[in-house]
Amino acid sequence: MKVLNKDELQTAEGVLLKHLPRSLMVYGLLYGINRNNPSTLEVVVDTWPDFKLILCRPDPEKRALELRNQVTYYSTDEQILWKMLREENAVDWSHYFLLGGCDFSHAPMFKELSSERCVNSKCYTLVHLLYLPDISHLLTPTVDSELESRISSLNLSHVDLVNETWKFGGNEQSYSNITNFISNFPSCCITDGQGKPLSWILVYDYCAMGILYTLPEHRGKGYAKVLISTMAKRLHAEGYPVYCFIEEENVVSYRLFKNLGFIEDPSYRAAWLDFNF
Repeated sequence: MKVLNKDELQTAEGVLLKHLPRSLMVYGLLYGINRNNPSTLEVVVDTWPDFKLILCRPDPEKRALELRNQVTYYSTDEQILWKMLREENAVDWSHYFLLGGCDFSHAPMFKELSSERCVNSKCYTLVHLLYLPDISHLLTPTVDSELESRISSLNLSHVDLVNETWKFGGNEQSYSNITNFISNFPSCCITDGQGKPLSWILVYDYCAMGILYTLPEHRGKGYAKVLISTMAKRLHAEGYPVYCFIEEENVVSYRLFKNLGFIEDPSYRAAWLDFNF
């Protein structure tokens, strides 16, 4: 097992680019790290330079700053993944951690590993991975000049509003995460005449679009379509990957992204798994 340095992270990003879309979450994390966005992650591989597993985990030296204790990986070899997790302790099984965006086909293996260690586990959420491989596939809604004049970016004065309305928000951890997203990644919102956001979309630290929300009294006006389209074009122009995770039960958002031209691999599902909770 090897911890990657700054130059090796640049190389690894290029390798992961060849394994899209399934490598998107780890690719997105490295994309942000390699552009000097704040990170509390350490990135390890099974071997270098020809790795079959790359795993992002909390950096032991920055553990106090990592509120989520989230682990993410991409693997092309399930046996290597098993060996790294079981024999080389690639993750710390003695503490709570959240395994984010993992290949759901690996869930039985994680269940067996956690059972061996007498660690409780559960599937936190199961999601679709939707992505836009070519910006020409994006179906752009018509935006009149009045609405276009009200499209802008979020700023730190909006953190409370986003935190209060986010499904996973309302706490110190989510406040810190949202502050990071708004400070270091693209965001987009539609405001009223006084500059208050009515609808918005953010980008997570793994570069996926998310936290899409419209205040209830302003729904039904097509704001979400405009935001997704605007954000997708901006991300593409700035070199970001253009993708999102949609929870399986969120049929409305799934249809919205699909109708705008996003696609998925129907044989693939990703999941967030909780351990030691």
